[in-house]
Amino acid sequence: MADWFQVDKIDRNTYAISEPAHWEEPHCYLLLGKARAVLIDTGLGVSNIRKIIDTLTSLPVLVVTTHVHWDHIGGHGLFERFAIHESEQEWISDRFPLPLDTVRHSLTCQPCYFPVGFDPMRYQIFQGDPVRFLRDGDILDLGGRRLQVLHTPGHSPGHCCFYEPEQGFLYSGDLIYRGCLDVFYPTTDPVLFYQSVKKVRRLDIRRIFPGHHSLNVPPDIIGRMEAALEAIYSSGHLHHGSGIYDFGDFQIHL
Repeated sequence: MADWFQVDKIDRNTYAISEPAHWEEPHCYLLLGKARAVLIDTGLGVSNIRKIIDTLTSLPVLVVTTHVHWDHIGGHGLFERFAIHESEQEWISDRFPLPLDTVRHSLTCQPCYFPVGFDPMRYQIFQGDPVRFLRDGDILDLGGRRLQVLHTPGHSPGHCCFYEPEQGFLYSGDLIYRGCLDVFYPTTDPVLFYQSVKKVRRLDIRRIFPGHHSLNVPPDIIGRMEAALEAIYSSGHLHHGSGIYDFGDFQIHL
């Protein structure tokens, strides 16, 4: 279990918990306040992330969800309390938008040494009921630490980023990262994605903590993404099926 996760200490009260052996390279983030803690996403669910969290804090933990995709909610069932954006309640409480076989194929489509005891054919998509719905502008008070909810749809209807104004930290989920940004699924909306990038571009962001791949994401990537999306939009190609556009350290798959 410990060999599956990589824990990086960002500062004395912030940790990145990553799954670097898998091709998705997902990241979750543990934020500690004086009274309570927030865990942003729970990853793939192929190993027990709760055991890692319990070594890092004894504070009560609320899981907050960037979006209800299988690779971000895999460990939600290990925690008593989780929150999502209300527009994705059906996905997590009733019917996930992808068939289980499709998810299992995506999980295993590239070679990976999974943890001992994990059987991909027994993998299930988490289903459960949230204790709270996240709304744009909500403030999560951890005690001496405040986290702002930003509704940033496009990659999914209820996608949220989380922003710490005092530190300029943006936990960007699948809106901003270095790699291929997926906006081609039927449940994505390229125009809303563009608007969400414009929304976070207006913030004072000093560090970006993405949902996937490299943790070294320069803040200026947001402006470059906005400019790229503006160019695609102006050309009339910001829609599903128009292809993959390469901009060096990021690509946009429409």
